This record gives sequence, C-alpha cells and structure tokens, in this order.
Amino acid sequence: MSSIIQLLPDHVANQIAAGEVVQRPASVVKELLENAVDAKATDIKLIIKDAGKSLIQVIDNGVGMSVTDSRLCFERHATSKIRQAEDLFSLHTKGFRGEALASIAAIAHVEMKTKQDQEELGTHIVIEGGKFMSQEPAVLPKGTSFAVKNLFFNIPARRNFLKSETVEQRHIVDEFQRVAMAHPNIHFTMYHNGSEMFNLPISNFRQRIVNIFSGKTNEKLVPVKEETDILSLQGFVGKPEFSKKNRGEQFFFVNDRFIKSGYLHHAVMAAYEGLLKDGSQPSYFLYLTVPPHTIDINIHPTKTEIKFDDEHALYAILRSAIKHSLGQFNVAPVLDFDRDPNLDTPYQYQNKEAEYPTIQVDRSYNPFADDKPSKSFSTPSYKKPEAQPNWESLYVGLKQAGQELAEMTFENDAVTSSLFEENEVEQEVKRTYQIHKKYIVSPIKSGMVIINQNRAHERVLYEAFLTSMTVHQASSQQLLFPLQLYFSAPEMDLLAELKSALENTGFVFEAMEVDHVMISGLPVNVTESEISIVLEELLRDLQDGIPDSSFSQNDTIAKSMARSLAIKTGTYLTEKEQENLVHNLFACKEPDVSPFQKPTFITMSVEDIDKKFSV
Repeated sequence: MSSIIQLLPDHVANQIAAGEVVQRPASVVKELLENAVDAKATDIKLIIKDAGKSLIQVIDNGVGMSVTDSRLCFERHATSKIRQAEDLFSLHTKGFRGEALASIAAIAHVEMKTKQDQEELGTHIVIEGGKFMSQEPAVLPKGTSFAVKNLFFNIPARRNFLKSETVEQRHIVDEFQRVAMAHPNIHFTMYHNGSEMFNLPISNFRQRIVNIFSGKTNEKLVPVKEETDILSLQGFVGKPEFSKKNRGEQFFFVNDRFIKSGYLHHAVMAAYEGLLKDGSQPSYFLYLTVPPHTIDINIHPTKTEIKFDDEHALYAILRSAIKHSLGQFNVAPVLDFDRDPNLDTPYQYQNKEAEYPTIQVDRSYNPFADDKPSKSFSTPSYKKPEAQPNWESLYVGLKQAGQELAEMTFENDAVTSSLFEENEVEQEVKRTYQIHKKYIVSPIKSGMVIINQNRAHERVLYEAFLTSMTVHQASSQQLLFPLQLYFSAPEMDLLAELKSALENTGFVFEAMEVDHVMISGLPVNVTESEISIVLEELLRDLQDGIPDSSFSQNDTIAKSMARSLAIKTGTYLTEKEQENLVHNLFACKEPDVSPFQKPTFITMSVEDIDKKFSV
C-alpha cells in the first residue's frame, strides 16, 4: 500500500499559515507596526487605501536591514528575537512569530524598501504570492518601507469573507491606537484614502490618550500609580460620571503590549463597585510592567492573551490602587475626619470676650388696663390695640337665627336616583392596570391582554422613526442653546456618514468639526439629557458595519434609537400613559412583535383562566 502522507510545498504551507496570522487587513497592520517599533523607529507612518484591501504601507526610520536580512526575513520561522526556546520567556520585543512576513507575502503583492544608516545603497524587493519577482539595490532613505497590495488576491474565498470598508477600517484603527498608546515616545501618523486621520506627536501617556480620543478626555482621567516588587502600575481611569454603555475605551498594556484579560477587567470593575450605574462601563488605560519571566505570551495566535504566574496578587494590587486613586481625587465617597477650617475662629476674634444679650421687661405693663402702658425702656414693645373688641356683640342675633333654623323644613331624603349617571360610572372603571412596573393588563371581550411595556414602546417608536426617515417629514424641537458633543475621530467619521439619515429622524446638525458636533435640534421623542446616550448606543450598534442599502441603514438606526428611548422595565406609568401606549401599539402595522422579533403581548381567554381554577 502506497504512503498517503506527504510534505506540503512551501507556498501551500505559507498560505495555511496565513490563515492563522492574517485574519483581516488589521492583522497585517499589527504585524508591520510592531516590526517598525522593534526596529527602534521614532517616526512611523501608516498609509491605508480601501480599508487595507488595496494598500497597506508602513514607513519607518528604524535601523533597516542588510541585503541578506532583507531576503531572509521572508523565509518561514525567520526571526531576530529568538535563539533558543528559553528566549520565549524573556521577550522584550513584539514581532517574534517568525512566519508573519512569509505568510503576508504568500497572499499579497509585497514591495519592501530598506536601508541601514551606515550603508550607501538600500535593497528593493518585490514579491507576488510568495514568489520573488525582483531584488535590486536602490537609493533609499534610512529605515524600511513595507507596502502590501491586493491582499488575498490569490485566495478569493478569504477576500469575500471581509466585511465592509467601515468595519475593516475600524479594526485597523483599533490596532493603530493600541500600538500608538503603548509607545508615546514614537511619532505616529495615519492616512486613509489620502486624508490624514491621526497625527500623534511624541508625548507622555496622558497627552497621547487625549490626542487619540480628543474631545474632553483630559478632564475625565484620574491618574493611577503603584510600585511593588511584582508589579509597576501606572495609567489612568475614567471618572464614574463619564462611564459609557460600551467597552470601547478599555486598554491593558503589559510590558508595552496590548492584552485582553477578563480577570484583570473584573478587578477594575470591583474597584468601581457602588459608583457605576447598571450596565455602565468605565474607561481605563492601564500600563503594567512585570518581570518577563513571570508571564507567558505565546499562548494565543494573536498574542493578545497572557498567562500570569500570580494572578491573585495582580488582582488585589490593581483593585486597591484604582480604589485609592478614585478616593484620593474625591471621586469615590470617603470618610474624612479632618475638621473644616471654615469653622475655625477668625484671628481677630480669638481673644475677644463674647457679648451676651440683655433682656428688659416692663413689669408695670397691664394688658387689661384702660390707659396706655408706660414705656420706661428703650427696646420696642408690642403695640396695644387702640380699641378693645366688644366680644358680646358677636353673639347678637344668634338666638333669632337659632329659632329660624329650628323652623326650617327639609325635603324628603329618600333616594330617588343613583348618585352618578351610568355613563359616569363607566368612566370611573379602570381600563388598564400596571403590574410590577413591567406589564400592562387590559381587559378584552374574550379575556385579557398582557402587554410588555418596554417591547410595546420599542415597536411604537420604531415605526415612528422609520416613517419619518422614509417620508422625510420628521419634526424637530429647536434647542435654545446648541448642544456640543465630543467624539473620537472614528466616531466622527461614522456620524458624518449617518448625517443625512439622522437628519431625517429630526436631528439638526449646526456644525460638524474634527472632534465634536453642534446639535441645534432634536427629534420630538428625544430630550436634551438623552441625546448623548442615544448617539453613543447608536454608534455602538453600528460598529459592526453600516448596511449598504438605504433602507437597511434606516432600519438599523430606527431599531437602535427605539431601544435607547423606549420605556424601561421599572418605570411607573399613569393610567393615561398606559392607555396611550396600548392604543399606539395596536395602531402599528405589526403590533404583535417588537423590532427585534420578540412578542409584545399575550392574551388569556376566560376559558384559560377557568382552567386554572378547575383543579
């Protein structure tokens, strides 16, 4: 029997490895940026076209590569960071995978230009689908330029699985932000389709965070710092009042490497216990430095998960440090036994005797005397009435009135009719009842209907918003003063794309700047206090991509806004509000389901109720 196991050719093995390394264009961005950081660059440029599908280029001014290294870096398992297996536990750099460049070159058109500082000429290499097309010397500046074109050109199935440009661009921005925040000592710039998205000069950690997320981020941050034998912690956490519904601004960096850790996230949430509303997430940007031999980085293909030797100690230190910072900066309630200096005695009154008030009484005053009292003291006294009332005059005529009262005759007090008319009695009967501030019960001919108030209001708002966007006749309520809201650069791009659709719902945008918007009008269903929550949840819901068709885009916006503005469970409704909700629900085109295809009400017939009592 012939053998059936055989070794794969290199180009096939590289394409298989590319499936692990390159999941989307953002994966290429991450690898190239980390290589540029490892090359000791102080200026890194990222150039993107068509969300990375057409071009991903990273230009740095690092140490560059020699002729031999420039060819060898595209071989499998080729790296400058590892010499033996023990080196995996003492890593201080990032790009140690060894097959990243080989995998990228196997599925794209790659053009690399590199030159070392001491060399006169550099090297220009062109690779297409893993095949070396050319290698020649060239006059180049110091550093490396790595251009990846037509990603997945030879694997169309993988290319078809890519999301829309908005989604892929968001993933690229996420990777760019993570690398840029970990290295504030490097100047980063990013360009997308010829326009500059980020320009981050060399700065400290706080300024780098503010430059990335713009807006009023600076006033939201509370510094955190702790030094121990097993951990060096620094960074910033957000004030509780600036918490959001999504987990977008949450970053852990361990030894200048971005990681994800649910365990450490739980430690942060424990420090905020009692300070956040239900469902709110705080912002945090925390930089942890630990000895390299106490962590294992090589446990996940994307290197974003790390195994710690002593997680319990890190949990305790992180929780206590954040809690201390929140209390130190008067964010969390703390016990303060220091006296208030405002209550201290002023300096000029310290040796002065207190003056006691004197009381003077006119003992000769007789309130029943006819003559006026003598005023032998200087303090004012109560003024006596000029004329004493004649109390007997109040009873004059009372006797005659009593006689007339006795002579009055009363009508027969027999009940001849009901106190209320029948229609008035019907009006007094309640038509709806609220149960546990969650359900509305209303009687019907066959029994009763039980309505979920949250889902019912979602359906009412959803159809109202959808109608406004379709007919383009939305009503707006004008604000006395324009409202200014700050957003990050990716969120501003998303808002710019949604502007026309939001205007059809009733929003009026007075201006859209680089990091904020000016809103002068709101939909009639939105209050000024709710606007920031509505837009934040809308941006969060649309982060997975905006549908291409106009109707699908409007449908997504209407669903998001309806969910944000709908009456929540636990809200008390008056009888009038209950009736309006019931009437509006059954006036909808599809009253039986919410916009998210969940039932809005159930019915119970009299027979069903009788069965409950037939036991």
